Amino acid sequence: MKIFLDTGDVQTIRKVADTGLLDGVTTNPSHVARTGRKLKDVVKEICGIVAGPVSVEALSETTEGMVREAGELATIAPNVVVKVPMTVEGMKAVPILERENQIKTNVTMIFSSTQAFLAMKAGASFVSIVLSRLDAIGQESEILVQDAALIRNNYAFHSEIIAGSVKTQNHMLACLRAGIDIATITPELFFQMFQHPLTNAGLAQFAQDWQKVPK
Repeated sequence: MKIFLDTGDVQTIRKVADTGLLDGVTTNPSHVARTGRKLKDVVKEICGIVAGPVSVEALSETTEGMVREAGELATIAPNVVVKVPMTVEGMKAVPILERENQIKTNVTMIFSSTQAFLAMKAGASFVSIVLSRLDAIGQESEILVQDAALIRNNYAFHSEIIAGSVKTQNHMLACLRAGIDIATITPELFFQMFQHPLTNAGLAQFAQDWQKVPK
């Protein structure tokens, strides 16, 4: 499973990228706003750090507006992927961007299996399910990621499934078990996954025992 980081913080992205384990980045208007910088400047810098896909949001509400905006965003760097909303206008824009304009799309704000199906059928390169928002209203996100993987496999769609807003290790395990392609996680979760109390205890014991070895 690929790991994407969900942030606009360039310094944090550099830190995670230095591990060699980062495959891509997703941004959104909220992340970029926190930087206090221009969108294009932030995205360009991120694309220079990460070789993989960097998702950037199109904010237009019409098909024509999304296509126009996506064209502008795609000029920032070759690894830019344009986020398109799960709406009728968004699904009309996906095949235009993917097939005619050769711009990869990431359909966002997906909260049901049928929405995931429509995004795959439209030909999106990436289909994003936002897990934390589902859990917040008492719906089981684990079932949706399983369904999305099943639908993709049943009908041989080419879309990669992104589990977005993954914030816990239990979410990660659910995605790994379902065969999800990509998890978009927080920097905090990324570094948390390195940790385990038994690892710390074992390393501490080795260090202690090493001091007893004659030098």
